[in-house]
Amino acid sequence: MGAEQPETIAAIVAAHRAGTSTPAQTVARTYQRIRDHNDPAIFISLRDEKDAIAEAEKLAARDATSLPLYGVPVAVKDNIDALGFPTTAACPAFSYTPMHDSTAVERLRAAGAIIIGKTNLDQFATGLVGVRSPYGIPKNSIREDLIPGGSSSGSAVAVGAGLVPLSLGTDTAGSGRVPAMLNNIVGLKPSLGMISNAGLVPACRTLDCISVFARTVDDAALALSVMAGPDQADPFSRDRPLGAITPFLANLRLGVPRNGQLIFFGDRKAEAAYGDALKRWTALGAELVEFDLEPFYETARLLYEGPWVAERYLVIKDLLASAPDSIHPVTREITAAGARLTAADTFSALYRLQGLRKIAERTFASIDALVLPTAPTAYTTAQVLANPIELNSRLGTYTNFVNLLDLCGLAVPASMRADGIPFGITLLAPAGRDAMLASIGRVFHTDTKLTVGAKDATQAPLAPLAARSSDEIPIAVVGAHLSGMALNGELKALNGKLIEATKTAPDYKLYALQTTPPKPGMLRVEAGKGAAIELEIWSLSSSAFGKFVNAIPAPMAIGTIRLADGRSVKGFLVEPEVLGEARDITAYGGWRAYMKEVAAI
Repeated sequence: MGAEQPETIAAIVAAHRAGTSTPAQTVARTYQRIRDHNDPAIFISLRDEKDAIAEAEKLAARDATSLPLYGVPVAVKDNIDALGFPTTAACPAFSYTPMHDSTAVERLRAAGAIIIGKTNLDQFATGLVGVRSPYGIPKNSIREDLIPGGSSSGSAVAVGAGLVPLSLGTDTAGSGRVPAMLNNIVGLKPSLGMISNAGLVPACRTLDCISVFARTVDDAALALSVMAGPDQADPFSRDRPLGAITPFLANLRLGVPRNGQLIFFGDRKAEAAYGDALKRWTALGAELVEFDLEPFYETARLLYEGPWVAERYLVIKDLLASAPDSIHPVTREITAAGARLTAADTFSALYRLQGLRKIAERTFASIDALVLPTAPTAYTTAQVLANPIELNSRLGTYTNFVNLLDLCGLAVPASMRADGIPFGITLLAPAGRDAMLASIGRVFHTDTKLTVGAKDATQAPLAPLAARSSDEIPIAVVGAHLSGMALNGELKALNGKLIEATKTAPDYKLYALQTTPPKPGMLRVEAGKGAAIELEIWSLSSSAFGKFVNAIPAPMAIGTIRLADGRSVKGFLVEPEVLGEARDITAYGGWRAYMKEVAAI
């Protein structure tokens, strides 16, 4: 692979393990690319090259096979703590020196990554444009007159320009997706709480998540797997199991907005590119299902018209009071409005949001994911500087509602327009379905045959998925054996492996049984007369499967369960004669949701 060709994480790690390249050589090449690219606005602080190379050389003493990011250079958005760098949030007056890594960075380093610098951003992560920073405006890696996208501008450009294969951004309202589209790269916005926010300067603390920029979906998914996991240091952390990448889903149903609901602000080329992307999905075998986008638009309006602006105000209120001129004027104008919101405003918006979340749940009952434009159009830096708030707001058309509705998202390049502007689509699904989005998004991205980022390097063929042993048997669990639940340890004791989180076909009812510990019973009913019930699929060796099934007490039984995508798998069902005294909890859609309510009582 030539020096100017951007490598994937997979290629870098493979070369390091094979000895055809060393982590120190890769780090040195990264610094040379940064010098050659010569854009001082990408990084707010850059690590001393000799220091980074010295760390890379120390990796030789570790077991390369146990390090999934062995010698991979990584850039980190400068609102995420990394030891050895100041954290500025793109505001010099706010800058502080962290005493330790954020949890996300700590986990990257433990996996063999080398942190090489902190990247520029829209100040305090407020913006989708990438032009609101006293440290300058990073040049878009595809077309220099375009905005880089924000708020994670430097991180996206660093990957798009081929300087690093992986970077961290953050995403509250689209900051991990819009810049991905504008730089022709992948942007992964995980489920809320999947990556710890400990060590993150918040924008909206209840909605923030650390995001991933990479050149391929597989690279982004690998980085997520390294960072995912609960963290006692973050009260918003959740124990969200991350399933494995699977083959492209059979009977995939993708939601597309009703005719006339899409907004492109007059950009006919973007509209045509979206239409072409939908044709590609159809050719791949997906069924397109219309849904009503209006409730999602209404949710998006809540983000900046509602009380969540007050969360942004909380972060900088002391600075607003003591040194208002140190804050970017546009950021100051947006966040100062948060001081005027009342508790009544907050509760009113929360009530409406809860209603909108129920509408979203019903939408996803019949589809696997939404497929939307990542952004409706693209703007030049000159256009945004002339009209900073309105054009920024337009870019959030399809992103602002996502975290409010607790969805996960994957932004994937779709095409390069004739005018040289990249166009991308975003896949959205309920929290916990990150692996499913990656499983379908990787196939779509490869099918586009687009080059990677701003470079001419073509995508490598998709890596084959890890083959399951012929000795392994999948089993579906719906209750106390779910990840983090009372009996999950039984699966782990038998070396069970989580394969994926998914749902049944809408042919089942769920009941709360009177057992200790509490367990549900799932009953199959007439096709379409039940509901889709959330479950996890684990795999066990044949001998472990036998031990597991043999220990299952009545009234539980193992039967064949039909999944939402048409597959069948062995899993837990209940003997119907015990349901007379059981509570019907089908409406909860799964055991987790029911137990969450019980715990709150």
